[in-house]
Amino acid sequence: MTAHAVPRRKIHDRKRAVLSLPFIVMVLVAAVVVAFVSYVLWPTWPSEPAGLDAPAIPVTVAGVLFDVPPAAIREAVQRRPGQQERLDLAFEWPSLTPPAPDDKPADKTALNPENVAAAAAEPEKKRLFVTIAGLGAELPPLDRLRTIYPRYIEAQASAGPDGLAILPFRAGTPYDNEDLVYLGANPEQFFTLCTRPGRAVPGTCIHERALDATEIVFRFPRDWLSDWRNVAASFDRLIAQLHPPPR
Repeated sequence: MTAHAVPRRKIHDRKRAVLSLPFIVMVLVAAVVVAFVSYVLWPTWPSEPAGLDAPAIPVTVAGVLFDVPPAAIREAVQRRPGQQERLDLAFEWPSLTPPAPDDKPADKTALNPENVAAAAAEPEKKRLFVTIAGLGAELPPLDRLRTIYPRYIEAQASAGPDGLAILPFRAGTPYDNEDLVYLGANPEQFFTLCTRPGRAVPGTCIHERALDATEIVFRFPRDWLSDWRNVAASFDRLIAQLHPPPR
């Protein structure tokens, strides 16, 4: 029985291998078809940056969709639709329109108090700088207002323009030479961090807002706080332009 069992098993295995061959071929053909259809239907984005005169392009940052005019994007590498880690933008003030293509303040330069103030120094070429990036592990702005900033501020606030209060940060803290400026009656309605003006450099402010998983940072001259209500309303309008509600 042992002598006859081995050949029978080999014959059975050979038949099973022959029967499985068409199935393997069908699986391979199906995989090729699926790969081809996926390649054809998968959305692709242009490899070249969009022109400065092109209409708004869809850009996703941290899963949040924005419609961004290419002329407002300060880095050429970011002027592409699709996923981006961050966006660096500049807008005319107070029109909130993208700068003209030949205006150098829209070019990529380091955002520091000196050039933010310089960009707003000329009345005809005021700029609002905006950065959009993912929040990641960073606390949202309102949480920082409630839990982080109180650790470093002075106890006494001074009065600012139109209902604002100004709380200086203590020297030697991470916010040295900065002030927390907020609406005295309701700090969460409006607040901003501002550098103090120096002899040669005017003060600048950073106003931050969370939008889902992103943080939108507005950089502007401290002098604009004299009309802070209009400034805050303009921020609302700009966010609505960049992130319109779904239809």
